[in-house]
Amino acid sequence: MPTILTFGDSNTHGTTPMPSRDHNARFGFGTRWPTVMAEHLGPDWHVVEDGLPGRTTQHDDPVMWPNMNGQTGLRMALASHQPLDVVAIMLGTNDLKTRFAPSVEKITAGAAGLLDIALTDDLQARHGPYRVLLICPPPVVETGPIRGEFTGVGAIAPNLARAYADLAHARGAAFLDAGTVISVSDTDGVHFDAPAHRALGEAVAEAVRSL
Repeated sequence: MPTILTFGDSNTHGTTPMPSRDHNARFGFGTRWPTVMAEHLGPDWHVVEDGLPGRTTQHDDPVMWPNMNGQTGLRMALASHQPLDVVAIMLGTNDLKTRFAPSVEKITAGAAGLLDIALTDDLQARHGPYRVLLICPPPVVETGPIRGEFTGVGAIAPNLARAYADLAHARGAAFLDAGTVISVSDTDGVHFDAPAHRALGEAVAEAVRSL
């Protein structure tokens, strides 16, 4: 049975749009995009969900603990879920937080680090090997109760997709721009609503089939 790892942040975890800062809820099985993807890939596929709210491409977070560093988390996930056939990575949203002094170049460098880890000869050999799909998250919008954490994202977020696409091409990874499929919720400008999860899950399933 082929196995796919979905590695990401709160939008892979399934966090619902936040009407207030203390809101903490998760969409159920069948709504979250990795489970929608599993539905469309069919019973011959096994999907591993690894979404951690707050995860970044490369930063220890002084507010949300050091384990938010996706490069550490990816090494752990690749060791935990062996063997894999596909690794889908969608990170970069939390790197846009103002406390990380974000830029397109810095966030893309973090994504490059993730690809460099995933594509190492040693890990590829252990797994048999696997294909890597890099997904650029849709642009964050400054709205809602957590907008203060993303001051100035309008000048950065819309430019990530082109940089991610160039990176994926250079590294030999597949690429999907989620911003061509979905948008973030107007409720908080960061998370996806249920219809967006379904649309993204269907799109990722198609991308996986084409690998």
